[in-house]
Amino acid sequence: MIRNTETGHSGDKMKLIAALALLVTLFHQGYSNSLDSCVGRCGYGTDSGFSCQCNPSCERYNDCCSDYIDICKEGARSCKGRCGESYNSQNECHCNSKCSKYNNCCSDYADLCDSTGDGGSVITDAEIKAVSEALFALDSNKASASELVIDPQALVHDSQTSSQSDLSPGHLFRYLDEQALFSKPTFAALLAVLDNYNRMTGQNEGFTAQQLAEQETFVRETMANTELGRELFAFLYTKGVYASEAEFLQDLKMMWFGLYSRSSGKMDSSGFEHIFAGEVKGGKVSGFHNWVQFYLLEKSGKLNYYSHSFNGPWTSYPDVMGMQFMWAGYFKQVGSAIIGCSPEFDFAMYSLCYITRPGKQCRLSLGGKELIIQTYTWDNSSYGNGKKFIGSAFPATPRN
Repeated sequence: MIRNTETGHSGDKMKLIAALALLVTLFHQGYSNSLDSCVGRCGYGTDSGFSCQCNPSCERYNDCCSDYIDICKEGARSCKGRCGESYNSQNECHCNSKCSKYNNCCSDYADLCDSTGDGGSVITDAEIKAVSEALFALDSNKASASELVIDPQALVHDSQTSSQSDLSPGHLFRYLDEQALFSKPTFAALLAVLDNYNRMTGQNEGFTAQQLAEQETFVRETMANTELGRELFAFLYTKGVYASEAEFLQDLKMMWFGLYSRSSGKMDSSGFEHIFAGEVKGGKVSGFHNWVQFYLLEKSGKLNYYSHSFNGPWTSYPDVMGMQFMWAGYFKQVGSAIIGCSPEFDFAMYSLCYITRPGKQCRLSLGGKELIIQTYTWDNSSYGNGKKFIGSAFPATPRN
């Protein structure tokens, strides 16, 4: 058989031309599709080089790209991929550090973008909840149901918390296995520092060398010698808040135990005294958010439990309660505390929230249930390079 070489070459050329034509068509289709998309173009001004537009005006002129709603309008309501972006007046909501001030943040700003100060790195609500769950799981020194029994008795509404009526004839703490709990190093360290304070503001606090050593021991036992404390440090270290464990421990010591004045210019208070030991100011109890101190004072007859206005959803320890009580002649309208936890857990929760959300509400997750901690900075004095002492921190009890 004789092959027609001229016909064969002609057939190959036709195939090549057809293939090139197909590539050109696909290229133009892809290019056209890119011109018809809002990917990367939201909020831009009108551009005649594109076949459709991706700005608010396109709705009026009916020349929006087909994906304008999905890409520009729905996406504009979220901070996903937008944290720290420059202000753009065409955006429906914003994701930069000033949006809280102007009340125009996107609804997920706190979860995705809100940050802490010291290290400058973003710490989201989701990360705080995750690390609080990890700390919750690591609280091996908490009280068990066989070691601690409470009797909440009277439950009152918000409107009744100021009545100063003793509605509970019995003690809140019915039983505590002191031998099992107080022999643990962190509990022993807490007991050692709780009795170092004068509860009345307006009177200088002074510490002996032994008492200063007890403060050091408390910080080290809770944060350096427990797995829970080391987990908190590891989290803050990876977020760039602290460069070393030594820096972490020193900052906690200053933040919590550094003295400042709440009354009459006297060095009469600290974050630890206010939150853990409790104070009296203006004729009423101020602070006092620690369950061990409550137990000790109730046992000694110096504290009379009246009622509670909130009992958290937890069925085991730690639990959260908001209590009304009288402390040797001074009333506390709502003294909220995390009940049954270890000292390291209490210290870690308040520290985590103060460091990451100073002066704000801090949303934790304990066993899948949300706990809100409210923190306050002490703005009248500072330590180190302008750092703020902790003013207060406590579980924010919901309204009945």
